[in-house]
This record gives sequence, structure tokens and C-alpha cells, in this order.
Amino acid sequence: MPIVVDIDVMLAKRKMSVGELAERVGITPANLAVLKNGRAKAVRFTTLAALCVVLECQPGDLLRHEAGDKYEGGYENGYDEG
Repeated sequence: MPIVVDIDVMLAKRKMSVGELAERVGITPANLAVLKNGRAKAVRFTTLAALCVVLECQPGDLLRHEAGDKYEGGYENGYDEG
């Protein structure tokens, strides 16, 4: 998938555990693990905002686009053809 999740990087910088982050954000550790490991299909803006507040960062510190990968969901070149 062309979107890479860098939550691990921010957790290391903040010296915070996954469990502590999940508790402070208000999501289950299992759901945070799905997001952290890049298996999530979507993320709510409210969750992204909460992650940014707790980790004191910007969305771009947590998510980045990696060129060269093709989106598996049917989009070509990043645009919806529908």
C-alpha cells in the first residue's frame, strides 16, 4: 500500500508504549496495532487528531505516501475514476 504509517517512530521519540497511547487516545490496543502495522483500510479524522494531540505531532509525522506502489483498491494514479 502506498501509505506508510509511522506511529512506531513517534512512539519511540515520545518514549511511549502502544498500550499507553491506545489508552490516552481512547481506542483499543488491537485497533491501534492494526493502524500501526499498516493493515487499516481507513482512519477516522477524530482518531488521527487524537493521535496528533497525544503524540504532539502533525498528521504528516504519522502518515506518508511512498511512491512506486500501486493502490490495490482500484484507483489509478491516485484518482478516483468513478
